[in-house]
Amino acid sequence: MIRATFAAALLIAAALLLSCAAAQKNGCNIKGNINTRGERIYHVPGQRYYNDTKISASHGERWFCTEAEARAAGWRRSKV
Repeated sequence: MIRATFAAALLIAAALLLSCAAAQKNGCNIKGNINTRGERIYHVPGQRYYNDTKISASHGERWFCTEAEARAAGWRRSKV
């Protein structure tokens, strides 16, 4: 019973860490998303799919503060 409780606590802690890693950096609102083909694409507010795009740090996705930062990291701007 204690092992199961400890294992559950570890899983919860890991999930919290991943969700924190994916959290938006303060003042940084550019979403770096990786599509199904592995392309690294960033979305800026106002673009068609910005609100639908979710960031998953466990998949290598991230937030950027500027478009220049995103491009320098090897990401391209969304075409729509």
